[in-house]
Amino acid sequence: MTTNPEPETPPATPSPTETAQAPVISEVPEHTASAADSTLDVGTFSTIPEPRRPGLVIGDGTWHQLARPYLVVQLISTALWLVLVAVAATVFSLATGVVWVWIPASVLLVVFAVTLAITPRQVRSFGYRLRENDLVLRRGILFQRVVAVPYGRMQLVDITHGPLDRAFGIAQLKLVTAAAATAVALPGLTQAAAEELRDALIEVAETRRTGL
Repeated sequence: MTTNPEPETPPATPSPTETAQAPVISEVPEHTASAADSTLDVGTFSTIPEPRRPGLVIGDGTWHQLARPYLVVQLISTALWLVLVAVAATVFSLATGVVWVWIPASVLLVVFAVTLAITPRQVRSFGYRLRENDLVLRRGILFQRVVAVPYGRMQLVDITHGPLDRAFGIAQLKLVTAAAATAVALPGLTQAAAEELRDALIEVAETRRTGL
């Protein structure tokens, strides 16, 4: 008597629900993603102004901007220089009777006045992006500058702030790379963002240097 073999059962096909629940592994390092999802965008500008023609497109990640109080600090600093030049020229001309002092003073006043006018756009054009292998910084509208700092090349991450910075709760993050003469600065970060970004960059830099 011949027994027919039982038919093989086809492998089960995952349902659409199971497929949708499957875990997705991100290529972005966990420490970098956690920094990007935390306090980096609190109290900052919302959009980066772009030039009329297509600008530079730099890979993956999200652009983060500077804190809004940084614009106030820059405006106050420039305005103080403008007032100082005007007062110094006035006092010097009244004390000595020399009128030509207003020629260089006028040039400086025009420069500071133009700086005051373009400072808001300059500040808003500054952005940084945490990518998988490096930190990208960009600034400028008419003349764009983009700098990429590999995580593995970072040797020192320093936070500094002056009197005005402390008054407005902002700080500057300075990145020193393996080349001692090379340093990149991120100005106008909130104190919380500067500390969080410093810790995240130090962690990822150590990981990249040790090859883990």
